[in-house]
Amino acid sequence: MTIRLKDALGAILLAGLACAIAAAPATAQATKHSAVQAPKPPVSDRKPHRLILQVNTNDPAMMNLALNNATNVAQYYQDLGEKVEIEVVTFGPGLHMLRDDTSPVKARISTIALSTPAISFKACGNTQGNMSKAENKEIALIPEATVVKSGVVRVMELQEKGWTYVKP
Repeated sequence: MTIRLKDALGAILLAGLACAIAAAPATAQATKHSAVQAPKPPVSDRKPHRLILQVNTNDPAMMNLALNNATNVAQYYQDLGEKVEIEVVTFGPGLHMLRDDTSPVKARISTIALSTPAISFKACGNTQGNMSKAENKEIALIPEATVVKSGVVRVMELQEKGWTYVKP
């Protein structure tokens, strides 16, 4: 009787093993098939990447670094086919970046604005007003600049909306 029980258990184990082996490819195929059925949303439906670049110093190297960062990020996501929005926000001495009379990078900004609409340039209205008073003249900005009431407040509000902040 002991021999028959061992034979019966062996037969059951072999049958179970055979079923498991037979089912394995089907399970792998089902798993593979399931992964294929969960496509990524179309690029147009994805949330855009959003970046704030702060410029608050009158340093041409810093201004160029911010422009390099902006164009590199824009190109990176363009190559991936993904949306990106980039704001270069200037205030304090950094406003010189967007001043028509003192910007060391205005030609480069003009080129970038024409080729990369994902990048925009914001100028602090408070700084512009204070510079106007200090210099006793109107401070003209380059055509690509948009004035915001406060550059610092603009940075804060964008961060509160989930934008990524970088100070080059």
